[in-house]
Amino acid sequence: MRGLKAAIVAGLVAPIAALPAQVEANSTSQALQRLQASEARLFDIGWRLVTGNAAFCGDAAPAAGLLLHDADSYADSAAVIGALGLDGPIGVQAVAGGSPAEAAGLAPNMTLVAVADQDLANWPLDSGAKWTRMAQINDLIERRLAERGSVTLRARRTGNAEEREVVLPGALACPTRFELLPGSDRVVADGTRVLIGDQFSGLSYSDELLAAAVAHELAHNFLRHRERLDAAGRSQGNIRETEREADRLMPWLLANAGYRPAAAVEFMEYWGPRSRSGALGGILRARSHDGWDERARRITAELPLVERAIADNGAADWRTRFATPDR
Repeated sequence: MRGLKAAIVAGLVAPIAALPAQVEANSTSQALQRLQASEARLFDIGWRLVTGNAAFCGDAAPAAGLLLHDADSYADSAAVIGALGLDGPIGVQAVAGGSPAEAAGLAPNMTLVAVADQDLANWPLDSGAKWTRMAQINDLIERRLAERGSVTLRARRTGNAEEREVVLPGALACPTRFELLPGSDRVVADGTRVLIGDQFSGLSYSDELLAAAVAHELAHNFLRHRERLDAAGRSQGNIRETEREADRLMPWLLANAGYRPAAAVEFMEYWGPRSRSGALGGILRARSHDGWDERARRITAELPLVERAIADNGAADWRTRFATPDR
């Protein structure tokens, strides 16, 4: 899937798909609630970062702040539908705070009935590729937002036969999708996504410190580091340089999202000494990455530049004020 709506609307189905086909209802409900809470938190932080930096990423597009999922993509769709109280397979997984979806009154566990006057009950499910139906729904939402600036949805709450029609306008955001990885403590950026393992220790930190970790990975995507490494090679020196740039961009991204820029330093200082494994835990000690204390000092040196940019322009304009080798 392409574009911003894919970044903000794509369904995250892998964690529950990994559950056994036959599980106790209470166990399923608890697992879903934990997953939904973590996804909603990551989604909300991601929304703040991609909308707050939309003026500077260069390829921003309209998004609704709505995260959907397809119960039929899970191992036991009936258990998922029952646990979440859905009236159909397409449900609202999360709604970002301050988004058009929230303003329209959409909420988690509402059932989506139609998109752009197309009844979702008539959309077939490919049993060999169950994820494709959700992708098609996301693509339709994305097209309407891009072409018309808004998309009409019909949804209903559990046990309420009355459908509610809402017209969602788009809010500009940068194109990155945020996904929770089941059974992993890794934190990774792949150019279009930021992937956070559900075992990542930062999920237990404050929203501001978690946002700092997300901002680091988002910086890799914004600075197109994967493309650069593909072209130049993944030598130790090249990787170290991209990591240094991502560290330095962290406070810029946080400032535009309404977080304290200094949270980037605090994340390194808090998490660095405690981390033993996982993506950032490992790289804090990897030869291709500087030590956490050196990284914290480099971020600290960036803070006055962020403050100066905000004083001059009212925002942390990293497109023109952030220095990289190609600028």
